[in-house]
Amino acid sequence: MQKRRVFLLQESAKTNEELKKNFALSGEFEVVGTATDGLTGLKLIEEKKPGFVVMELVLPGYDGLFLIDKINAMGLDIKIIVLSVLSRDDVVQNAINRGASYYLVKPINFSVLKERLAELDRATDEKGMIFGKTKKISLEEKISRIFINVGIPPHIKGYSYLREGVKMAVDDPDIINNITKKLYPMIGEKYLTTASKVERAIRHAIEVAWNRGRIENLNSILGVRAYLGAEKPTNGEFIALVADKMLLEGE
Repeated sequence: MQKRRVFLLQESAKTNEELKKNFALSGEFEVVGTATDGLTGLKLIEEKKPGFVVMELVLPGYDGLFLIDKINAMGLDIKIIVLSVLSRDDVVQNAINRGASYYLVKPINFSVLKERLAELDRATDEKGMIFGKTKKISLEEKISRIFINVGIPPHIKGYSYLREGVKMAVDDPDIINNITKKLYPMIGEKYLTTASKVERAIRHAIEVAWNRGRIENLNSILGVRAYLGAEKPTNGEFIALVADKMLLEGE
């Protein structure tokens, strides 16, 4: 199997080295280069043409947001994963809007980063036009952008469980009518946890968005006033709303 080619662009050389060792141990990735500043990083990315760039936003030289624009403008199929100390909603949203596929807040478990890269690699895609080139936007990316818009941070467990639940509801819409006995246990089996922990983590993720006052963004995302905002949606309601959006877009 051909290894996935990764470029590491973190401000700390130590962080780059730790990530490089973890990628090497996984056996699935080849780190084709590293840099600790934006100027050097951009030159090497253009030269190496990796499939993935794992980057920080806080960088000397060129900052991360500028680099996202420049990388996308190259016209190459490079997926950008932001791994940053910055966790403000507006910063996360800006990075996603500019073209980052995922935004992970430090510190994270390496297995989470590895999973995100693997998902991007195997995702079922649809075509779209960005920066004058054909770019594929995966179902996972589209779901992630909705979650970011409504204020669900990527580093909490409920984020992954919710995404999996939406994907399952897209594949089998009837599963939403059997959320307790079927959907939660299936997610738990995949992530080696219990159905009750899945339910609690998903509920917590929705509560985080509710407490941030961002859950009402669902209406603008869906294009209709499906959510009235009087009280936070249940787990099943939230999953169904996002899954319906994906189905309407032809997923």
